[in-house]
Order: sequence, then structure tokens, then C-alpha cells
Amino acid sequence: VQLQASGGGLVQTGGSLRLSCAASGLTFSSYVMSWFRQGPGKEREFVAGITRNGINTYYAESLKGRLTISRDNAKNTVDLQMNLLKPEDTAVYYCAADFRVGAAVQANFRSYDYWGQGTQVTVSS
Repeated sequence: VQLQASGGGLVQTGGSLRLSCAASGLTFSSYVMSWFRQGPGKEREFVAGITRNGINTYYAESLKGRLTISRDNAKNTVDLQMNLLKPEDTAVYYCAADFRVGAAVQANFRSYDYWGQGTQVTVSS
């Protein structure tokens, strides 16, 4: 199983980035997919998640309104559109896959089976 995250970079405050995660080696539509992030000296935190069929999405409360998560089960990809970025959004962003049968989106990173390598997002002030 491989999850390959991309799309990070350096952006100014107020800018936008679109992260993408390409999955291989798994039945993608069987997995809840989420994005987490980990800033310098901080714990890994939930950012956004999407159910298997892509109908339901969930966001960290503090990030609602600035993010959109989406998935394409035909292409085995999950994207995260981030707008109005702030310096405090600076972190490594990880995509993750959760296979638990009947599972809803979980904010606990320990619930996830597979992780991508992370992509760095840096927001300058």
C-alpha cells in the first residue's frame, strides 16, 4: 500500500494550496480517507476526513470554512483544497486511510491503517 501526498509548498498569508494524495495497492473505495497535520513541536492533529462514498465530509472546527476535502474513487485520489492560509497552518500534511468496517471519519490518528509520507506546507507572514 502506498499513499503519495503532493501539492505542498511555500505560500503567503491569504493564499491557497491544493494537496493531493494518490493511493495504490488497496481498494480505495473501501477506506475512509483523512488529512492530518503536524506542526513544529506539536502533536499530529485531524484536519479533514471524507467517507468512503464521498458524500459526507468532516473538518476540524477551527478550520471549517477554509478547507474542502474531496475524493475520486475512480482515480484513487483524495484532495484537500486550502484557502485563506495563515502562518499557523504551517505543518507537514499527511493523508491517511482507515479500513474499519462501518467506520465513520475518526479524528484520532491511531485509528488509521496507512499513512502517506507527508507534504510540507509553509505559510509566510
